[in-house]
Amino acid sequence: MLQRLFLIACTVFFINPVIAQVTTDTLTEDENPYLQALPSLALTLERFVDEQGRIDFIALSKDTAGLEKFIAAIELVSPESHPQIFDTKSKILAYHANAYNALAMWGVIERNIPENFNSLLKRASFFKFRKLMIGGKKTDLYTYENKVIRPLGEPRMHFVLNCMVKDCPRLPQTVFRAETLETDLQAASVDFFAKEKHTQVDHEAKELRLSGIMKFYTKDYVASGKKQDLLAYVNQFRQNKVPVDYKVSFLRYDWTINQQLTSSE
Repeated sequence: MLQRLFLIACTVFFINPVIAQVTTDTLTEDENPYLQALPSLALTLERFVDEQGRIDFIALSKDTAGLEKFIAAIELVSPESHPQIFDTKSKILAYHANAYNALAMWGVIERNIPENFNSLLKRASFFKFRKLMIGGKKTDLYTYENKVIRPLGEPRMHFVLNCMVKDCPRLPQTVFRAETLETDLQAASVDFFAKEKHTQVDHEAKELRLSGIMKFYTKDYVASGKKQDLLAYVNQFRQNKVPVDYKVSFLRYDWTINQQLTSSE
């Protein structure tokens, strides 16, 4: 913990002196420490995430400077603390996607790379009891997602948010940017429903089996909150449409940490 605090202090006061002045209400977009730290997150993703979205947590744990620099920035500035520099919905959503993923990634490192979050206690410890700082306010991943991100009303965010386990959507090797966010959200949605681990169509049984993500957040996708109505939502992103009379069910969610396999595994 002391080492982490020292690294953050170095980031804030020595590496990037602008971050030390974040408390001012007159902060401009050019001075935005989040944008200035974004290349550090981009390099982290490029170096430690493979094309399938798996993370080399072992290698990352030995070189966390870039990730910690980004986390230091989001601890100090957010769309809530400095709305003047996050003045479009795309800027806000891109921030939250990058911030959530970085905080989840750092959480796995902080917890010494656990094998999984299979138990309710493990999930509660990681998502609820692990305290974070975002834009100068204390929170946790559960509250951040459910009280800040979900109320923004963009259900496709569930296809880019990543809690670092195997059944999460694919973690990209690049950061999210406001300029390309709409394209990224659409592509992530199409990719999600094209993968068999998230979407399975059994024509013999006339059944559509969906990722647990669709169960967790059904009301975000369909106002009725009924699982059968998810079929129409899913078909928006599929070239091969699922017949509307197919039954909808949910797949078991894999909470195993999405660690890259070593050559010996």
